[in-house]
Amino acid sequence: MTHERPLTFQRRDLIKSGLAGAAALSLGIPVTQAQAEAAKAADDGILWHKGVCRFCGTGCGLLVGVRDGRVVATKGDPDAPVNRGLNCVKGYFNAKIMYGSDRLTQPLMRRKDGKFDKQGKFEPVTWDEALDEMARQMKKTLAAKGPAALSVIGSGQYTIPEAYAASKFVKGGLRSNNLDPNARLCMASAVVAFYQTFGIDEPANNYEDIEKADTMILWGNNMAEAHPVLWSRVANRKLTARTTKIVNVTTFRNSSSNLADETIVFRPNTDLAIVNFLLREIVRRGLVDKAFVEKHCIFAAGVTDIGYGLRTTSEFAKPSEKDTLERQLRVKLDRYEAVAQGRKAGEVVEQKNSGGTAGNHWQISFEDFKRGIEPYTLDFVAELAKGDDEESIDTFRAKLMALADLVCDTKRNLMSFWCMGFNQHQRGVWVNELVYSMHLLLGKHGLPGNGAFSLTGQPSACGSAREVGAFCHRLPSDMLVANPKHRAKTESLWKLPAGTLNPKVGASLMEMLRGLEDGSIDFVWTQVVNILQSAPNNTHWLKAARRPDAFVVVSDIYPTFSARSADLILPAAAHFEKWGLYGNGERRTQGWHQLVKPAGDARSDVWMMMELSKRFTLAEVWGETPLKGVPGDKLPSILEKAAEMGLKPESTLFDALFAPTGDRAAAVWPDPKYPNELNGTGDALGLPYFPEKALFDEYRKFTLGHGHDLADFDTYMREDVKGLLWPVVDGKETPYRFNTAFDPYAKEENLFYGPLMKEIPTGNLTGVTDKTAKAHPGKAKIFFRPYAAPVEQPDGHYDLWLSTGRILEHWHTGSMTRRVPELHRAAPSALLYMHPADAEKRGLKRGDTALVESRYGECRAVVETQARQLMPKGSTWLAFFDEKVRTNSVCIDATDPISLEPDYKKTAVRVKKA
Repeated sequence: MTHERPLTFQRRDLIKSGLAGAAALSLGIPVTQAQAEAAKAADDGILWHKGVCRFCGTGCGLLVGVRDGRVVATKGDPDAPVNRGLNCVKGYFNAKIMYGSDRLTQPLMRRKDGKFDKQGKFEPVTWDEALDEMARQMKKTLAAKGPAALSVIGSGQYTIPEAYAASKFVKGGLRSNNLDPNARLCMASAVVAFYQTFGIDEPANNYEDIEKADTMILWGNNMAEAHPVLWSRVANRKLTARTTKIVNVTTFRNSSSNLADETIVFRPNTDLAIVNFLLREIVRRGLVDKAFVEKHCIFAAGVTDIGYGLRTTSEFAKPSEKDTLERQLRVKLDRYEAVAQGRKAGEVVEQKNSGGTAGNHWQISFEDFKRGIEPYTLDFVAELAKGDDEESIDTFRAKLMALADLVCDTKRNLMSFWCMGFNQHQRGVWVNELVYSMHLLLGKHGLPGNGAFSLTGQPSACGSAREVGAFCHRLPSDMLVANPKHRAKTESLWKLPAGTLNPKVGASLMEMLRGLEDGSIDFVWTQVVNILQSAPNNTHWLKAARRPDAFVVVSDIYPTFSARSADLILPAAAHFEKWGLYGNGERRTQGWHQLVKPAGDARSDVWMMMELSKRFTLAEVWGETPLKGVPGDKLPSILEKAAEMGLKPESTLFDALFAPTGDRAAAVWPDPKYPNELNGTGDALGLPYFPEKALFDEYRKFTLGHGHDLADFDTYMREDVKGLLWPVVDGKETPYRFNTAFDPYAKEENLFYGPLMKEIPTGNLTGVTDKTAKAHPGKAKIFFRPYAAPVEQPDGHYDLWLSTGRILEHWHTGSMTRRVPELHRAAPSALLYMHPADAEKRGLKRGDTALVESRYGECRAVVETQARQLMPKGSTWLAFFDEKVRTNSVCIDATDPISLEPDYKKTAVRVKKA
């Protein structure tokens, strides 16, 4: 028998030479001459282009293969610094997510007898019919209830031009601040913690710290499944630098535990106590970096009677929900909370700061800070936090002390990573701030291999939702709608009349859904989000969407679960069917070209907003408008000022916001930089115009000189540019912020240069003692934040915890990945993970179908006891990608009262055989 001799190839050449060779190499299979030829044959006729992955916030670079007008393949880009040629199992299917058999290709409207009817059946309509009806419904709502009754739910999956267009249209055009993204569900707590701690948003460090860290702590973050490409880099560091230590601090053993040196299983919400224990150890051992702290930090504390972000009324509650709602108003402290807050056990505390004052905080002394953390002894925290009944208290104590020893080892580089476990948390802002406090006390933040790193869940939650300001309280580049100077700057850059922008913070995402239920909001447009599946306690919102006076529009590429409850469904272009840019979790902005035409009559979200804006005259939206909560309870007319700027009452919002005039006129099409390329948005508008370029370069003006500097559109679109870490100053990216060796904005006398929330009063652990607000420019805050129990805990009836999350094979609600046959076969349904003893006690075994019930709803799922998520007794876990299971119908809609982000990790449930 003869054997062909395997040929030797460089890994980079193989990846670029074809799919078969790349796949073989990635599996470690020798490649023969015949196989290499087959790989080249597979590549015939394919043109490869730069792209970015559609899924998580890691921001993996892709090579996208196009043949005959279709995306036929994608693979990891070996030149991309994020993933270095790797993709996760989802990333390899960026092509197939575009071509499901039920792709939306034309608008669908509920109609009867040829007209819109709330109770009608979906019928295909033209784009003109769809947008005309949409505009009619919006004008009807404006006339009846004003701009506060209109809302747009956006996304961390927006491209940057889409988010910017949405912000201009809603805030500048409709004069409503009711624009909020699904990033409210995943990153809002991180945002507020950045604001309160540093005065500016987003991480100081970057992914290269993985290769420099000696100790990595995962805080409620199953990186192996949620950020698998980053986990591959963690694994490489662990296996090549043998002194590297990984500690997985979690409520259950998961896939990340397989590589971790230690897994610490804690009781839900007690991560607050664990970090306070570490702070106490740093101080007790005399390891505070005094020179750094005295020069660059202050100490702070805040109100603790803040509630749990639930409704303050039970008017819309089910009977089963009302007992939990009581704790929104008053809390009887358990003995652990009492110790942590310096009160008496059993004391009933009125939650007086459960509204807009929940974020109030003030400066305290270092001595006060020490008094605050003093109760968090090893014994106290071990007794409170131990989360596995089968583990002895001595073993748990030893694990906590070993963690403290690693944190306190001054010779080791220390990185903390977290994602939803910290953010989807009833005290998410607090626990984010506590980890920053740990790193700041040690002087280990914003340094190579040292930092507290909030990972991002969506591809552009940073670049679009956060940086662009597509939140109800934000404007571009960290500016705020409540700040008159920020509004004035925005009006100037948008070339709008002074006084256009509404000064009242809009409704957050959960407030929008509650408003849809109580009738204060009648119009909801969802873009790039499947909110009626992903929002917690969603049986309320499903019913609310069908309220007779409500009009719900869903823009998407597939008929999602949310689309079933819509009145109008708009077919959206997929991400390679339009020009776009994303901003990932390490501040890397990346762009791609439109590579193929949209499916059928699908259109880009930018086109939808621009085309809709043509249907509003300025007289209809810029006149005097009643609005409670602003001066005089009305927005002033700006029509006269608009006329002075050449904008007539009969001019449209398109003319004022988007038309190719002024600086936008420079974005012409055809663009000589992109010969023979596609421009779906401009073509559909019927104009020789490049809207995405015009929008991005206009947005860029907000960032320059503001610590967020971006490069120009054409730079990001170059094939050789694989993204840049902002701020980009003089063509150079910034790998580390708040570090004078790397960050051009950081100065020794102004290290933490973020301007927000730097003026605060002075007080002690119990409250403010001097109301005079004093500025602390250049300083970061080291917070004391106490332990607080969750709003509900398992009891005699609902006797188990339920936590939700993501799995490796699927992403978010599965609307894309469940249409990929390979991914669907790998994980066809969401499984209920349980401890074997808990299942047996309830007459269940692996493979049985269980009924999961909470105060909020119920669902059914197949039981799993042996693999992947290994639950401690008393806890269950269920992914939310499966619309058949409807996991989030069971989840409580409690939120962090400061960030208004829901907590999906702590619902009390009972489980029985279905």
